[in-house]
Amino acid sequence: MPARPRALGALVALFTAGYLAPYLLPTVVGRLSAGLALSTAQAGLIGSILLLGSAGAGFTLASRVERIGPRRAARLGLLAMVLGYGTAAASGTVPPVVAGAVLGGFGSGTATAVAAAGIAGRPDPHRAATLGLLTVSATAGALYLTLPHLGGGHMLPFAAIAVAAALVWPVTGRLSGPAAPATSTPLAPASAPLPYPRAGAVLAGSILCWSMAQNALWGVSGRIGLTQAGLSEVALGLVFAVALGAGLAGVTVAGALGRRLGRALTIGAGTAVIALCVLLSSAAEGPYAFATGEILWNAVYPVVLSYLLGLAASLDPRGRWAVLVGSASSLGVACGPVTGSLLAETAGYPGMGLALCALLLAVAAPMTAVARHAAGRPALPVPAPGREVVAVPKPSPAGV
Repeated sequence: MPARPRALGALVALFTAGYLAPYLLPTVVGRLSAGLALSTAQAGLIGSILLLGSAGAGFTLASRVERIGPRRAARLGLLAMVLGYGTAAASGTVPPVVAGAVLGGFGSGTATAVAAAGIAGRPDPHRAATLGLLTVSATAGALYLTLPHLGGGHMLPFAAIAVAAALVWPVTGRLSGPAAPATSTPLAPASAPLPYPRAGAVLAGSILCWSMAQNALWGVSGRIGLTQAGLSEVALGLVFAVALGAGLAGVTVAGALGRRLGRALTIGAGTAVIALCVLLSSAAEGPYAFATGEILWNAVYPVVLSYLLGLAASLDPRGRWAVLVGSASSLGVACGPVTGSLLAETAGYPGMGLALCALLLAVAAPMTAVARHAAGRPALPVPAPGREVVAVPKPSPAGV
């Protein structure tokens, strides 16, 4: 029994290291622009390349974590993070920074893939995912408060991520193998087809759009606050700090509630609330409306995300859908800033918000349908002649 909490702690630490780069992306992009004399678009492109490397690692390793071994894969990912982000931190020219961001991003995606696969095998994947989100939110929050006092330049955020990866290395020794799934049904071989293929594909496609819509707004929130809502830089920083605190509160609430509200209700209603917050923030012409939209949005977002991660984990105890859905989310995050900038230039901030609100409401329906009809159904053991018992997914009554 003692090994299980130790293994959970290792997974949460690995989850934190893997997700830290996306959480610090706004400060990474801002410091790249200032430190390397890049335009905002050029710095944002480097950030997108980092996230694309992370997503690529997830798609590549989705069905290979168990074959490679969690400990070996985690250490390879952490080593890539240390080398990649360390190189980017130590470099003052663009080419090695880009190369370091690519290598570091691939390492982040690898660490996240191992963590997602392990969390999917836990007895309560929602609780494990919530602990990971709480830890990475707290870590990123501490860095957001600390880094401005240590100087400018892109070195500090990249170095912080590399150091975090190095600190997580010792706990990878607890990752001796996949956690026992919370079911007495024997698992299919690692090479078996993905269960619930239609539901998983719908969820992955939906969360890609879900993440892209929100990060499209996040990428231009600073400009909306300064130019349209009339906030000063100090006031804008305060709004974002309070929003980050609201995010921590949201993660804490998600952990306390567990699955008592139900995945379908939380995902559907939560996404609808987020859509309205996006609309409010993008159309705000005063500080109070802008602050209300940003703070409420950041409070609800992690709650819905924790339920989405738990939903993905429930589709396959081996964690393959958890890895693929997480990678799709990273891909959406990478595309978000570009999407937001293009929409803002062509339709203005209110028009951008209206388009993003419509997109979020559109994807809320299929995500809710997956949560209602595909999650948590028991697998049926079907013996195959001359082979081990495999877990076959029960047909969906809704056809998802």
